[in-house]
Amino acid sequence: MYETLLHEAAEERIEVISRPFNGKLKGIYSNQIIAINSNIDSAAEKACIMAEELGHYHMTVGNILDQTIISNRKQEHLARAWSYRRLVPLDKLILAYKTGIRTQHELAEHLNITEHFLTAALQHYIIKHGIYCRVDKYWICFDPLGIIENFKFRHQEIKPANDEAGFVLE
Repeated sequence: MYETLLHEAAEERIEVISRPFNGKLKGIYSNQIIAINSNIDSAAEKACIMAEELGHYHMTVGNILDQTIISNRKQEHLARAWSYRRLVPLDKLILAYKTGIRTQHELAEHLNITEHFLTAALQHYIIKHGIYCRVDKYWICFDPLGIIENFKFRHQEIKPANDEAGFVLE
């Protein structure tokens, strides 16, 4: 996935450099340059960071490093939301389900992302859609994560069973 994102950056004429950073900073985007912390070993983590920095390219403007400013936090949110949609699109959740993937660990490995990023993406979808959403003939439940394929009931009429409180399906 990281290599795919590098290619996307190149297509947008974004230079990607790798440098050691001090502190907790893992990546930064500015003026058609993405810098990724060279101390990161995991390709999955690099992909997550790269996706967020590409999100900044697509969704944000100006210097938003000061996260005490509300408008900067909103732009940070937009960049992260872009990265979630890019790396964990709903149709990929369904495809993973169809291939037999059932746990979040398996899903993160399948998508070549970190489990932390997957959890954050699922939380993003909960905020956006609620606990579940429908995509074509599937229902995606975000917490706990699960996919249910729609199935059709044959028409059944429900009638009271005698004068009791119960009901019978016919």
